[in-house]
Amino acid sequence: MSLYQVQKFLYNLNREEKLQSRFREDKHATLATYELTDDEFTALASGDIGLLYVFGVNGQILMHYAAFLQIEWFDYLQLMRGGIDKHGPVRAGIYAMTGGGKQFAEAGKTGEES
Repeated sequence: MSLYQVQKFLYNLNREEKLQSRFREDKHATLATYELTDDEFTALASGDIGLLYVFGVNGQILMHYAAFLQIEWFDYLQLMRGGIDKHGPVRAGIYAMTGGGKQFAEAGKTGEES
C-alpha cells in the first residue's frame, strides 16, 4: 500500500485548481501519475470514502476530498463508519494506532458523535 501517494494526491487535489480540472476531465489519466496500488486507484477513482478511510487516509485530507465530491458532512462520517463495517479496521496511519476506527464506528451506531 502506498498511503503516502494517496495522501499526496488528495493534498495536491485540495490545493491545485489545474489538478482538480484534470481529475474531473480524466480521473484515470490523472491518477496514473501517482504510484498507487490497484485498490487505491479504484478507491480514488470511484470516490470510495469508506475504503480510503480504512486504508488510513488522514481525516483532514479525506474531508476535503469528500467536499470536492460534494458529500455532505454527516454522509461523510457515515461513509467512514460504513467503510469499517464493509472492509474491516483501519489498516495504517494514525487511526490504526487508535483502535482501527472501531470506537468511531460504534459511536455512529449509537447515534453519538466522536
